[in-house]
Amino acid sequence: MAAPGDAARLDDRTSPGGSRGALVVVPAVAWLAIFFLLPLAFILVVSLGSRDELGRIVLDQLSLENYEQAFNPDYLPTLVNSLRYAALTTIASLLIGYPIAYWISMYGGRRKGILLLLVLLPFWTSYLIRTYAWMIILRDNGIVNAGLQAVGLTSEPIILLNTDLAVVLGMTYGFLPFTILPIFISIDRIDRDLVAAGRDLYASGRAAFLHVTLPLSMPGVIAATILTFIPAMGDFVTPDLLGGAQQTTIAKIIQERFLDGRDWPFGSALGFILIAITMVGAFIALRRVRREVVGG
Repeated sequence: MAAPGDAARLDDRTSPGGSRGALVVVPAVAWLAIFFLLPLAFILVVSLGSRDELGRIVLDQLSLENYEQAFNPDYLPTLVNSLRYAALTTIASLLIGYPIAYWISMYGGRRKGILLLLVLLPFWTSYLIRTYAWMIILRDNGIVNAGLQAVGLTSEPIILLNTDLAVVLGMTYGFLPFTILPIFISIDRIDRDLVAAGRDLYASGRAAFLHVTLPLSMPGVIAATILTFIPAMGDFVTPDLLGGAQQTTIAKIIQERFLDGRDWPFGSALGFILIAITMVGAFIALRRVRREVVGG
């Protein structure tokens, strides 16, 4: 015989309200299936194909030859370079974005909306245009070198463009809002009474921040890490424009294979490997978020 609680839960699942709740999820599931799973399946199938003499995709004999070529040791430095750029960009974004998000949440007051709007303001301009702006800023006769020479810190231009520093600066600027917003949301939801209690227990504001605010904001930090690292791994515009030809990333190779080489099967194999790496990292990070939020 079923318990009353079990019957109540069964009624909830079979009630019209429960059906309406399921219908709300349908558009999101359909969107995910159409615009993520289907393209992913297409990339997987193409990556198992080959090209004929005319460069057309041939799928009559599927094989793993493209993946064997993708795992060639010659591409390992490129993958490491991509991971390095993405990691440095994520770290720099967290170091810059966390104080900004903390200040907006704690001291923004009625101006929080305006301050968040200013954070999102760069999105009103094309990412490509913003990257070109960094080229103007960092070139030999650009704003940075002109300023350094004007104050007497340097007597001749410093090479800033076509360096790792330029790539990380450009990518950090481009993805910084992805870091600030989730951290702001996480900090803004912290109960201020907990912070006040932390001040009573730990006396100093620094200790209260380290023992209360920072741990409670970790889900936002992890979400910001995911949202920054994934697009940074797939960015080919910034390394190409700010890093020059010598700064090669896996995303640049994929772009060249698709557009210049017209080798869609091999480009798809590289793209699928890149997607798999980012998805595994995102899954591990999301499990960490789950443990932080619900425990276990």
